[in-house]
Amino acid sequence: MLCRGWPIPGYPGLQWGQSSMHKLLRRWQRRRPDVLYIATEGPLGLSALRAARRLGIAVISGFHTNFPQYTQQYGMGFITRLLTHYLRWFHNRSRVTLVPSVSQKVELERRGFERIELLSRGVDSQLFNPSRCSQALRDSWGLQTGDIGVIHVGRLAPEKNLGLLKTGFEALKNSYPQRTIKLIVVGDGPQRSELEQQIPDAIFCGTLRGEVLATHYASADMFLFPSLTETFGNVVLEALASGLGVVAYDEAAAGQHIRHGHNGALAMPGDETAFVDAARWLLEDSENLRRVRLNARQHASRQGWTAIIDQFERQLRDACPNESSKTLRQTNDKTIRPVSSVPLD
Repeated sequence: MLCRGWPIPGYPGLQWGQSSMHKLLRRWQRRRPDVLYIATEGPLGLSALRAARRLGIAVISGFHTNFPQYTQQYGMGFITRLLTHYLRWFHNRSRVTLVPSVSQKVELERRGFERIELLSRGVDSQLFNPSRCSQALRDSWGLQTGDIGVIHVGRLAPEKNLGLLKTGFEALKNSYPQRTIKLIVVGDGPQRSELEQQIPDAIFCGTLRGEVLATHYASADMFLFPSLTETFGNVVLEALASGLGVVAYDEAAAGQHIRHGHNGALAMPGDETAFVDAARWLLEDSENLRRVRLNARQHASRQGWTAIIDQFERQLRDACPNESSKTLRQTNDKTIRPVSSVPLD
């Protein structure tokens, strides 16, 4: 079902789904679902929650975005408590709220959210694969054998802590002046023009998807990810699967999938000096970076989607209110193939 949306300022192509409770009621009265999964707390999600409760349909919700943390970045800290109260009210009206990381589960439980369960994320390690490395692309970046391509993939917005991306990149160039180090930025958002001015020698590629995105990952050497507001951060797994040396804060996906010094480099959340030091450590010697990249690929290649999809289907069945509803269709034909989190995570 399609619905109207409101544009989100600063994010062309993204919209808030408009409230459409009566449409949902009519649709679900004609064809009643066994269970409903709500992935947004906005007007459309609220409409779905209200309609489902009126019809007695079981609801599972997903917590995907740290909106309370975002308010601080946009100078709207005065609404943080109100927003947290609303999100808690919203999710506590579902049978289960699914979160992608242990750190997010702990944080929500601390804030009074109830019935929180973990549903992690996977990665398509055939798509995101070191074999997609393109020397032609590296040539276009001005990188030869032994040079270092530092890549960042994500939304270019204040909540992503991109000032530290600039600081980390400049620290690497200053620490290793004899090496050619280039910064490649994939993604778009309201902070792009500002970053282009602040880092004039960086290469800005805009939003990429699919095989083109995978080729950009695989053609780089390091991945810097300074965000502190992720519920998970799919791009971390994509970078690991692409065989990159990942530098990130010890939380969300990075905290779950990176062992410092083995398959990546971690810093305590908020410690910018430690983050920069971790990036420097990766480039201390080429053998160190080679070993970390190999271990990153080996770990990520075991993080497929099949087990996660099976778990999600079990959680949907468990949420059904009676045994007759638990005969949801089961199939070995797994058609869910997420490609990238760039526009949304």
